[in-house]
Amino acid sequence: MRLHRRTTTALLAVGVLTLGLAACGSGGKDSTDPGKPDDGQITVYSGRNEQLVKPLLEKFTEQTGITVRPRYASTAQLAAQLVEEGDKSPADVFFAQDAGALGTVAKRGMFSTLPEATMAKVPQTYRAGSGQWVGVSARARVLAYNPDLVPADQLPKSVFDLTGPQWKGKVALAPTNASFQAFVTAIRVQHGDAKAEEFLAGLKANDPQIRDGNVKIVEDVNSGTVPVGLVNHYYLGEVAKEQGSTPDGLKVKLHFFPGGDTGALVNVAGVGVLNRSASDPDVQKFVDFLLGTEAQTYFAEQTFEYPVVAGVHGPAYVPPLAELAVPEIDLNDLDTLDATVTMIKNSGLVP
Repeated sequence: MRLHRRTTTALLAVGVLTLGLAACGSGGKDSTDPGKPDDGQITVYSGRNEQLVKPLLEKFTEQTGITVRPRYASTAQLAAQLVEEGDKSPADVFFAQDAGALGTVAKRGMFSTLPEATMAKVPQTYRAGSGQWVGVSARARVLAYNPDLVPADQLPKSVFDLTGPQWKGKVALAPTNASFQAFVTAIRVQHGDAKAEEFLAGLKANDPQIRDGNVKIVEDVNSGTVPVGLVNHYYLGEVAKEQGSTPDGLKVKLHFFPGGDTGALVNVAGVGVLNRSASDPDVQKFVDFLLGTEAQTYFAEQTFEYPVVAGVHGPAYVPPLAELAVPEIDLNDLDTLDATVTMIKNSGLVP
């Protein structure tokens, strides 16, 4: 059975996801022990999949001698866990899959302010204005399309066009996926709840093709089962790798919505340092490592994400990050997942 390296966030309220997490850590030693500054070990709450980031954490240990004690779960689960634990949390670092979860923890006053030199490595769009978290890799929302079914000159100018009659039955969605939920949250932030509800209702009325994940969407667009689908850009790289091909070798192509459209949202995975670990040099070394050339290259070549530090090239099959026309949205504001989940449920896109 194929193992996908990306995890999805189920449509559940964040607050109910904390049960049992205190015992779900991994990494050998007791990850409930907070440790001490500069003791050669750090505890990382990782909302990024273990299969995805374990090699990176191992590289950090090899280079620095600092032991990483990871606790793996979904980003939503770990954000809820941190909020529940408060200042008693053993975590030193929260390594989150998306900016909304980082914003949730930051707004509780749980993160320390990162050094200016650290923040300056990353464009302002992809870090907290408060200095309380920093992005380490980025992913763009795109429309995957099959050019045999939808010529390039017929692609929509806006994601909101997908509710039009010409797209009835032709659009694949994964409404239980965390990236779709973040995208809907971005609509709420940029245009208000009424616009988001109208958009979801329009999608529902247009007979969308529901899938359980973005990989399946890209595969079905590639095979011609469905003409287009809303996904993150990196899934093209993943599917190509799984099929022993290259992105250029597949039929499916990517359409980046122009003009700062909400459909072109760029979200980030990132890190925040808990207050208790603000002065721990081991923790700062970890943050610096994630923003270093080796880790940034890993994100580009192994996970097909955009690096966020200048001087490291992104995947060859997508435009450079700096050239994307992204919507003007503060990623900190993507922190109201519970309201978005309720809205998606009420739309009928999820039974």
